[in-house]
Amino acid sequence: MAIEATDVLLAALADDLDPGFADLVHTYEGVLFAAAMRASGNAAEAEELAAESFLRAYVALRGYERWRILALRPQSWLLTIMLNTWRNSVRSASRRPPQTLVAGVADEPAAGQSVEQQVTASETRRELTGLMWRLPDDQRVAVALRHVVGLPVAEVATLMHIPEGTAKSHTCRGLRALRGMYASRYR
Repeated sequence: MAIEATDVLLAALADDLDPGFADLVHTYEGVLFAAAMRASGNAAEAEELAAESFLRAYVALRGYERWRILALRPQSWLLTIMLNTWRNSVRSASRRPPQTLVAGVADEPAAGQSVEQQVTASETRRELTGLMWRLPDDQRVAVALRHVVGLPVAEVATLMHIPEGTAKSHTCRGLRALRGMYASRYR
């Protein structure tokens, strides 16, 4: 989202919380759901996690003064809320067997791709998403934030509450493990 559009969104949020918040949800629901999907691994849980995150954001915004709303970086702020909510739910839940992986947010087919290319790309995305569940949590979250959501490494580090070098390391190790798992399927 462009800086100007973010400024307009934050101004609307600061001016009138309810309609401004509806715009915030509309703008970031796809990103938040995609990150929640990668964190939780289950579409139903991801929907609950995204909804809970938006609820917590709304409650927080009700207590914010105008200057604080205008200073927000909404995508990072919402992702931080989602990750903290997810961590809390994981921490409080007993160990349970891995959930069945359901594909995340559907990607738009690239213009000019043949049907065969679209199907192949879709199958590859599904397969890589499934392989991500074999990664340790820290690597999976780092890879998802960096390469699915598209955040810079510094922001990944901030959201995960780790040093930037550690975020790079988690991302690099996660990608290396994914490449290895993917390649081993076709040997």
